[in-house]
Amino acid sequence: MTTSRPSGSHRMKLVIFGLTVSSSWGNGHATLWRGLLKALAARGHQVVFFERDVPYYAQNRDLHALPGGTLVLYPDWEQNLPAARAHLADADVAIVTSYHADGVAATELVLDSPAAVRAFYDLDTPVTLDALQSGREVAYLGPRGLADFDLVLSYTGGDALRQLRTRLGARRVAPLYGHVDPDVHRPVPADEHYRADLSYLGTYAEDRQAALERLFIQAAHRLPQQRFLIGGAQYPQEFPWADNIWFRKHLPPELHPAFFSSSRWTLNVTRRAMAQMGWCPSGRLFEAAACGCPVISDEWEGLDAFFAPDEEIVIARGTDDVVRAMRMPEAERQALAWRARERTLDEHTSARRAAELESLLDAAFGAADAAGEQGGAAEWRGRDTVAEG
Repeated sequence: MTTSRPSGSHRMKLVIFGLTVSSSWGNGHATLWRGLLKALAARGHQVVFFERDVPYYAQNRDLHALPGGTLVLYPDWEQNLPAARAHLADADVAIVTSYHADGVAATELVLDSPAAVRAFYDLDTPVTLDALQSGREVAYLGPRGLADFDLVLSYTGGDALRQLRTRLGARRVAPLYGHVDPDVHRPVPADEHYRADLSYLGTYAEDRQAALERLFIQAAHRLPQQRFLIGGAQYPQEFPWADNIWFRKHLPPELHPAFFSSSRWTLNVTRRAMAQMGWCPSGRLFEAAACGCPVISDEWEGLDAFFAPDEEIVIARGTDDVVRAMRMPEAERQALAWRARERTLDEHTSARRAAELESLLDAAFGAADAAGEQGGAAEWRGRDTVAEG
């Protein structure tokens, strides 16, 4: 049985079972969680984050304690159960995320807990839905999908929200998009080590490769006198490097400002499933914009809801668009970057998302109260509750 709480203006305890917050290596979750959890702590909330201590993150750990919160690194789920149960016993909100190493077990534990709101946050919604469409197992979802959660948050908006409801049974769905911590990501002096006319920061992904070759590698071939730079992890030896393409291995978040501030332009390339679904802005978009670096991005539905094309961002459909942008007059380039930074600081900060999350939890608390008073009727009506992107 759940217990309701007053509105989110009151302090809450949130217990989160997530992929990782301790290592930004090879994933996009950690940086987002760091910014969001910092903002929640600043608003007076208590956060406990449970993460399985896997070797590949342990070897690349760049955060060892959670400022303003509690980080629990555990080697084995059974060993972790006593601590997890203890924290859930007085939690107001319990959240399981996509790609949590023990997602199904964590879901069962959370749904059996007394937390007032039990939520699932899918930071990989297009990947989740693509796997379902292809008939592949989704290791972090149980047999009932998302039907038993009070609230389902999605990193992706648009039609993904409807599909989470119709295909996975989510009763109350809302987007919680990417964001940036402007205290971390901000303009800094350029660093010669990261100097580039066009940069790209991201983990290697096969389903991004065709777009990366079209928008980055072919542009490097067309502009042999200009300097191109890739930063990231897991790039294969057979990657099609060129004489004017430089490489820097994985950069932790604290080095991202120097990377972006040293680039005249940076490129955003979206994973195939995310680009096809749309409404899925990468955190790198907001990081670069907050650092004052103008962005060239591949095209996907919903992008114009986050940045105005040609005013705050350049959309590239092919190599010609990239080359044309890189030849933009300097004053125009700087003005575009400045407008994007202002938009980001107004609408896409971690603090803004924390406030949005509070509002969503307020509504979920209210729905839980109403369901208790009406014998579950309000909860059933919640099956049609979808906050569009």
